[in-house]
Amino acid sequence: MIEKIFEIKNKCSKNKARTGVLHLAHGDVHTPVFMPVGTNATVKAMPNDFLEEIDFEIILANTYHLFLRPGADLIKSAGGLHGFSKWNRNFLTDSGGFQVFSLSSLRKITEEGVKFQSHIDGSYHLFTPENVVETQVKFNSDIQMQLDVCSAWGVEKKEAEKALRITSNWLFRANDEYKKAVDEGYKGLLFPIVQGNFFEDLRKESAQFVSSLDTKGIAIGGLSVGEPQQEFTRFLNYTVQFLPEEKPKYVMGIGTPEYILEAIENGIDMFDCVLPTRNARNGSYFTRRGMLSIKQERWTNDFSPVDEECNCKVCRTYSKAYLRHLFKEQEILSSILASYHNLYFLHNFIKEIRAAIDEDRFDVYKKEFLEKFHSGV
Repeated sequence: MIEKIFEIKNKCSKNKARTGVLHLAHGDVHTPVFMPVGTNATVKAMPNDFLEEIDFEIILANTYHLFLRPGADLIKSAGGLHGFSKWNRNFLTDSGGFQVFSLSSLRKITEEGVKFQSHIDGSYHLFTPENVVETQVKFNSDIQMQLDVCSAWGVEKKEAEKALRITSNWLFRANDEYKKAVDEGYKGLLFPIVQGNFFEDLRKESAQFVSSLDTKGIAIGGLSVGEPQQEFTRFLNYTVQFLPEEKPKYVMGIGTPEYILEAIENGIDMFDCVLPTRNARNGSYFTRRGMLSIKQERWTNDFSPVDEECNCKVCRTYSKAYLRHLFKEQEILSSILASYHNLYFLHNFIKEIRAAIDEDRFDVYKKEFLEKFHSGV
């Protein structure tokens, strides 16, 4: 186990934004960091060498999906996720907790765990805090998440209280199982998850509870689940005040510049989202002036790049006219090129943010970026 897991390098004087380095088993991760989502141990339409070329240092994989297919034992026999996928940098794996939330018709939550029906073949399985840790150890995840219960925006407080109580109890059990794995040589980290829905007293209770445990980092869950953006901002700002400054903080499921900037301003170091690659498959490109829909007829004879200010190989090589043609013809290359561009855009965006923080001008960068991003393509 690496002793000094997280080093804070620079902090902004006007807000909580900071840069740092997360020391993990498969290399350092510079923060703030956007992590592409590779649900099935692959980022859709992106071979590993593309991800390395852009210089991502960590990606996600999904415990629920990989548990069902191809199975944790097969992945372990291949050398964990790294040996299986040949991605030799870091993996963060979720716990399957979000599927508890998103596949609500296929599961039942009890004190023991989550019994769910496979969306693939209808078979039944039980996820417990203990076997979810065991599964992620088999994956050899560099960071693994505890099993949690995420409650939806707008639920009654009684439901949110029950979800938080179960999540907190599960954390004790997960942490005990994790410590056993560490004693047996496992080098990954376990992150607990703050829940509490959109109730300040529950958020405070959860944040203080996870802060009291000896974990190397903390995730904030239950945000970006359909609430208005101002509620996301309010509850993020409220929650972080109860979390220790020295630990890396991760907000799950955010991938737009507006949300990323808000998170970083509140001292968040890590975030992920399927949005860049999902948007790409639907012909939506990130640009400095906002989102560009490549399917629009106005690009038919436009031989300029998607983004004049982007230096990715897609923008250096291809025109909007050609990219529109690929999309309209449903060519596989359309998804590949759009995914590459969107991920490059976000990675470069984060690099610029880190530079702005190091120079103590994050507030200026945020204002100027958003003014241009909202100006329209």
